[in-house]
Amino acid sequence: MTGGSRGIGAAVARRLAVDGFDVAITYRNAADRADAVLKEIEAAGGRSLGLRAEASDATELVAAVEETARELGRLDVLVSNAGIAAYGALEDMSLADVDELLAVHARASFVLAQAASRHMGAGAAIVLIGSSLAERVPYAGWTAYSMSKSALSGLAKGLARDLGPRGITANVVSPGSTDTEMNPADSPEADDERRYTALGRYCTPDEIAAAVSYLAGEGGRAVTGTTIAVDGGVTA
Repeated sequence: MTGGSRGIGAAVARRLAVDGFDVAITYRNAADRADAVLKEIEAAGGRSLGLRAEASDATELVAAVEETARELGRLDVLVSNAGIAAYGALEDMSLADVDELLAVHARASFVLAQAASRHMGAGAAIVLIGSSLAERVPYAGWTAYSMSKSALSGLAKGLARDLGPRGITANVVSPGSTDTEMNPADSPEADDERRYTALGRYCTPDEIAAAVSYLAGEGGRAVTGTTIAVDGGVTA
């Protein structure tokens, strides 16, 4: 999985290890945090692999997939999680900002799915981490981000058709406001974000990980080409 050194990614990595998977994670800069997650994976009984890879670099992503397949033997689950949060007034967003959002969220997910599917067999699962902002944009400044995450829904539907005959599923897990370093529940904006939810609270990384676990496990075998919202009801 990509972006596994902290936040949602780290929670997913830990949960998959508890579920019995060997887990490879990518990281960009936080090697020390990645090492900590790798130790937790191993403590849960799984083999672990840490790989430095830039999500906007297709060559590095493909190399990470190939090394994972080589070191761990096969690929049963791909989780495309790495993300960035670039936002601002529409008139101030540069094309460089837009290109990076699309590269990290949409293009990276396509590249990873294409590369990983070559090593997958029946029962494998592809899970793309989206955002509630792909379905509802309750405040200004997130146009480009929302666009880049919206692409994942179409990607999952296409992958479901392309890979379904091989018994491989593809879905999106779409978090709402989730208590991570990128968007902490005690930030100055947090109360405003809570007001948009039906439950009146932030989600936790473990709640997002539980949805990924479901899709990666036996219970999710007949679920493909869809989005599961874990957003506290922000899209209700």
